[in-house]
Amino acid sequence: MAATPRSEARTGLKLISPTAIYVILLLAVPLATVLVFSVMMGGRANVSFPVTLDNYAKLLSNWAYSYILLKSLLVALSVTAITVVLAYPVAYFVSFHVRQERKSLWLFLITIPFWTSYIIRVSLWFVIIGRDGLLDQALMSLGILSEPLNFASYGIPAIILVLAHAYAPFAVLPIFVSLEKVDRSLLEAGQDLGESRFITFLRVTLPLSMPGVIAASLIVFIPTVGDYVTPKLVGDGKQPLIANFIETQLLKLQDFPQGSAFAVVSMLMVAVVSVGFVLWNKRFIGGQK
Repeated sequence: MAATPRSEARTGLKLISPTAIYVILLLAVPLATVLVFSVMMGGRANVSFPVTLDNYAKLLSNWAYSYILLKSLLVALSVTAITVVLAYPVAYFVSFHVRQERKSLWLFLITIPFWTSYIIRVSLWFVIIGRDGLLDQALMSLGILSEPLNFASYGIPAIILVLAHAYAPFAVLPIFVSLEKVDRSLLEAGQDLGESRFITFLRVTLPLSMPGVIAASLIVFIPTVGDYVTPKLVGDGKQPLIANFIETQLLKLQDFPQGSAFAVVSMLMVAVVSVGFVLWNKRFIGGQK
């Protein structure tokens, strides 16, 4: 007896139900809780009805809150741009200049930073660029500096440097995958027509690898916006970003409605930028066809 569409649908639901339950319990329910808390009234460790938008009004009308949002966005975009620009040559070298049998080894070496904890990597950067760290000792021993530079206390520049290093492997891998899909015959055809390697790269290789570039940008941008550890350890902890402010509101001040409203606004900000990247990718691909 042939299976009916209804029985096939039931079988499909049974297969996806464990995953669906997992998503609902661990993703949808916490997000719904944050949304509900963000429109409630409350103070220290207290939430209550009626529904209100005062939390959002307070957030958007307070310049200090808006400044933290804007600063976090600019830091994340800066880290994304720097990381992608630095990761592209590495991915290009591995894809085009490393022999096929050695590419796996190079990718293996690129993933070595993942072997250690993220907190350990950030702490090691503090050892390098902190006061009397390796950088200060090297510059002072060469006579370039007369006193410690203490670059780790430079706030936003130090945070961007550490974040760019931490998320670099995330950018290399998707760009490499995209470059591997580039048809080499197209590059040979461009050079046969008299184009230089640089012009061929601009007209062929770079456009065809843009999906990987945009994917790398999203992979770096989204977690960077919500990074908590780096601003806490680098920059003397005086440059709080979104995650640090939310932690202060929820855990220290225990103002759950205000902290939840800030979390919702930050998620919307990330969603808007991410959708912009996706639409740019679709438009870019559509323009190539």
